[in-house]
Amino acid sequence: MEIYIARHTKVAIKKGICYGQSNVELASTFKKDITTVLTKLPTDVDIVFSSPLRRCTLLAEKLSTQYSTDNRLLECNFGDWELIAWNDIPRNQLDKWGNDFINQKPPNGEALKDINERVISFIEELIKYDVDKVVIITHATVLRIFHQHFNKYPLGKIFDLKVDYGEVIKVINTK
Repeated sequence: MEIYIARHTKVAIKKGICYGQSNVELASTFKKDITTVLTKLPTDVDIVFSSPLRRCTLLAEKLSTQYSTDNRLLECNFGDWELIAWNDIPRNQLDKWGNDFINQKPPNGEALKDINERVISFIEELIKYDVDKVVIITHATVLRIFHQHFNKYPLGKIFDLKVDYGEVIKVINTK
């Protein structure tokens, strides 16, 4: 099975804002950006999955009229930090989370281990499908977890992997 994982295109939100699971708009260039992403994806796809956030479903709709959304493909839930400037989050909270982001949660949010568990649950279900090509439209953290899972990359190092808007990675699952 070939699995193509694409990150949504640029968003229309001020730089430095924590937006995780917030439903933010895409940048004014989204039509051009989506066209560019589509050139990186196969057209003969068996199934398309998407995060339910609009910044992902807009791309999924361009790829297929038949796609499924799955909450396990959502970005990190930053809880009380959603839509707050990173610089306005209390330093002691950021430090606590930053020193152990695998286990620590933002207030009313989720830790990386929680995201990892839900994405791995999705992957375990996905690899049971008898299909050749799958496209997943999602977010940077989820894309990194796919990379980590299939390439045996340490979970604590996933943020070393830079992921641009509209980036596509391909993994091969040999079961």
